[in-house]
Amino acid sequence: MSSAEPSSQFFLMPDKPEIRHLRVRITRRKFLCASAMLGMAGALAIAAESAILESNHPKLVRIEVPLARLPEAWDGIRIAQVSDFHYDEHFSVVPIRKAIDIVNGLDADLVVLTGDFVTVPLFKKYLGGSKKAARFIEPCADLLAQLRARRGVLAILGNHDAGSDPHRITEALQAKGITVLRNCAIPFEEGEQRLWLAGLDDVLERQSDLELTLRPLPKTEPVVLLAHEPDVANAVSHYPVDLQLSGHSHGGQVRFPLIGAPYLPPLGRKYPRGLRRIGGLTLYTNVGIGTIRLPVRFCCPPEVTLITLRRMRQTS
Repeated sequence: MSSAEPSSQFFLMPDKPEIRHLRVRITRRKFLCASAMLGMAGALAIAAESAILESNHPKLVRIEVPLARLPEAWDGIRIAQVSDFHYDEHFSVVPIRKAIDIVNGLDADLVVLTGDFVTVPLFKKYLGGSKKAARFIEPCADLLAQLRARRGVLAILGNHDAGSDPHRITEALQAKGITVLRNCAIPFEEGEQRLWLAGLDDVLERQSDLELTLRPLPKTEPVVLLAHEPDVANAVSHYPVDLQLSGHSHGGQVRFPLIGAPYLPPLGRKYPRGLRRIGGLTLYTNVGIGTIRLPVRFCCPPEVTLITLRRMRQTS
């Protein structure tokens, strides 16, 4: 063997204990890292599947709301609220159909739809403009025409509707028997006692006029106001309005334990979901049916709300 050739004994290192232990430690570390990565990947896959599936399964939320000015004749009226449809033919159409089935099984007195039937694209300048978004209102209205309530179906426009083609959206809904309230109110009568349903046009798109909406209403009669953006409740609480029903926020759409929603839209950040009391006003924010930007929901399933109004009992 020439001196240039390495000795085979140079590679057959003695089996020293410290070297053997080093090899075991390296192997174990790699195994633990690989296991952790696989676990994380599995958890992410489960979370992703859950987020996609969750968006297809609306839940029914039942609440009772006592109102001091509610007449005896209206005690127990049931209002079904659905919001933020963001219709598209692939994703939101599934939860919309399921929500309609839920509503029609409730035998509600009224159904109210609190806006955003379509979606204005994020980059509307490059995707055909905002008016193009309104093309989805006809198939959406066809579906919503299936809703049933003893006293009818009422709607308001959301910021996406008002920011696209509000005239086309209003006409499409009204052609299907859905009354659209835009800065106006209508009374419902039971005997000689009235309950007013008012609808505020969209605030973010600068279409709203709260004074105009509420001016004709008698100050002694109860008012339920439909207003797409919930955070306008701060202003509404200074008027004789008993209950405000809103949507807009989607509840964040994605909510993480201990953290909450990473993003909430303007005028949907202070009161993003659920029942609140602001001065003398009661507010309920529905988290919506459809999704926006990404067709996922996490810890925030779509919702149909059944609101039962109760006459507040006077205590002696």
